[in-house]
Amino acid sequence: MNPLLKDFSTPFHTAPFSKLKNEHFLPAFKQAISDAKSDIDEIVSNSEVPTFKNTIEALEFAGQQLERISAIFFNLNSAETNDEIQKIAQEVSPLLAEFSNDITLNESLFERIKTVYEQRDMFQLTVEQKTLLDKKYKSFSRNGANLPKSKKKKLREIDKELSKLKLQFGENVLAETNAYELHVTDEAQLKGLPESALEEAQHLAETKGKTGWIFTLQYPSYIPFMTYAENRELRKQLAIAFGAKGFQTNKFNNEEIVLKIAKLRHERAHLLGYKTHAHYVLEERMAKNPETVNHFLHELLDKAKPAAQREFANLQQFAKELDGIDTLEKWDGAYYSEKLKQKLFNLDDEKLKPYFELKNVINGVFTVAEKLYGLRFEEVHNIDKYHRDVLTYKVLDDTNHLVAIFYADFFPREGKRNGAWMTSFKPQYIKEEENERPHISIVCNFTKPTKTKPSLLTFNEVTTLFHEFGHALHGMLANTTYPSLSGTSVFWDFVELPSQVLENWCYEKEALELFAKHYQTGESIPMELIEKIKESATFHEGMQTLRQLSFGLLDMGWHGQDPSAITNVKQQELKAFEGTQLYPDVAENCMSTSFSHIFQGGYSSGYYSYKWAEVLDADAFEYFKEQGIFSKTVADKFKNFVLSQGGTEDPMVLYKRFRGKEPNPEALLRRAGLIEA
Repeated sequence: MNPLLKDFSTPFHTAPFSKLKNEHFLPAFKQAISDAKSDIDEIVSNSEVPTFKNTIEALEFAGQQLERISAIFFNLNSAETNDEIQKIAQEVSPLLAEFSNDITLNESLFERIKTVYEQRDMFQLTVEQKTLLDKKYKSFSRNGANLPKSKKKKLREIDKELSKLKLQFGENVLAETNAYELHVTDEAQLKGLPESALEEAQHLAETKGKTGWIFTLQYPSYIPFMTYAENRELRKQLAIAFGAKGFQTNKFNNEEIVLKIAKLRHERAHLLGYKTHAHYVLEERMAKNPETVNHFLHELLDKAKPAAQREFANLQQFAKELDGIDTLEKWDGAYYSEKLKQKLFNLDDEKLKPYFELKNVINGVFTVAEKLYGLRFEEVHNIDKYHRDVLTYKVLDDTNHLVAIFYADFFPREGKRNGAWMTSFKPQYIKEEENERPHISIVCNFTKPTKTKPSLLTFNEVTTLFHEFGHALHGMLANTTYPSLSGTSVFWDFVELPSQVLENWCYEKEALELFAKHYQTGESIPMELIEKIKESATFHEGMQTLRQLSFGLLDMGWHGQDPSAITNVKQQELKAFEGTQLYPDVAENCMSTSFSHIFQGGYSSGYYSYKWAEVLDADAFEYFKEQGIFSKTVADKFKNFVLSQGGTEDPMVLYKRFRGKEPNPEALLRRAGLIEA
């Protein structure tokens, strides 16, 4: 029997990865969709008067098996994919889009929901139940339930097409990432590169049966090369390849897909009565509308731009004095920034890396979680993994109760997409008085151990691990009744608060002393290096802010207006970047064609939320600093009013309950050094 369709008789009911074969997925999806339809039919055919319990709650728990299969499959498609899985994804996505539409366009079901919604004052609902009812009603009305038949049909067609296009977009980016390699046989061309990067590149060449060194577009290979390689021509080659993903004249070109996605999203929003896709999306965000987002982005832009321009002029001057560079290009940025940082702070990532052995950093983030939230992480070896590199943990609270199962997947490989993310294989929820605990995962792409060294992280990788672990805590500490309101199921401009706030601990002496120990000698990181990390935290903050804002503006450029007249992806991008460009444009490059966050992930009209959440996190961390970074009082408030609450209430209500007031944007500007502290 198909293992996906049985109860998982595994420790903690975890996914039975070792028993799963690719051929199990399609039949499992088809069966689970059929079963979920039966669940819906049961709700619709109920002869009793619609109530919260027999309609809204019943709908919430309908199709749970399908949710579980989807979580397993699509997580594998991101972290351990292959041609066969990608092919199945192309087949399955339209089926899921169709099923989703079958639900949201089911008139009889919507009638029952509408009845409960209109009579909501008759039921004695908790705050969480009111939120669930509101979200269920809106998920129908915002997805066409109130449309006439002809428009519903059109909506189905658009959704089906979009689901395929988004998948194709991601597959093209992954294919382009995997297809490129920079093969170097002359060591003299690799001057400046740290030993660890050379060792990794040599190992990669060996695995491919080649001599010399191979560098790729995977971050652990790409970033050190761009930061340290003295050979400007090779930096240029690699940078152009990185920026050309999805923008080359080959079968992986994403330009047409970008235009189609943007236009279909606009058409869909219009069909539902919204001015643009951004108006549609932002109705369900803290920001509420595109005007607020654009005002927010431009307000920060006004504050950051003068600082960014000063920093850029200094960097240009520095590159000219050092190497006679007349025009600073994009492939020069990381290299000269690193050189200038070393000069100003005598701080080099390579000096820091020996203090950040991955194993120690993992123990460090666990210790921080224990001090703040009383959590204990025990590595377990009886849980199935989808790849041998994955680590598995049992998470316990201070009374020894299970809080969560935690998977951690740290190293790059061909079947894994670039970047870092948190996800879940099973959400937390309460059913029949049983508090089902979540199965949470973080996936990263860090430097692998070599023959002579363990995995040593750059400081940026350390903050990435803390960031994703912050998301993981949001999932692990969830304590809500309904799965769709649990953990990270919150407004997208709120979801980055738990992740970004945890990054702050990476800059604090009290936290660093817990885990930043030399991998050979065991000595703690010297105080002077901690001071330098803190001092350099705002280095080029103006330029970094400008870069983030440019991505937010590009997102709004695609989704905050009618895109039907746009015919050229590159031209549209240049227009969006107009007020934020520091470096000369690179004709062969285009960001949109590999901007997976907004064209494949869920960040369309939401990229601004990284900066939005930074305002929240800077303000929240000021509270921790006032009381002490391991203050149990503040940590308990953050856990009880933010982390455990998921999406049960409006985020601003939750935030004010934690902080006692609305966030102050000046906290971010102070931390970034853009205004006086």
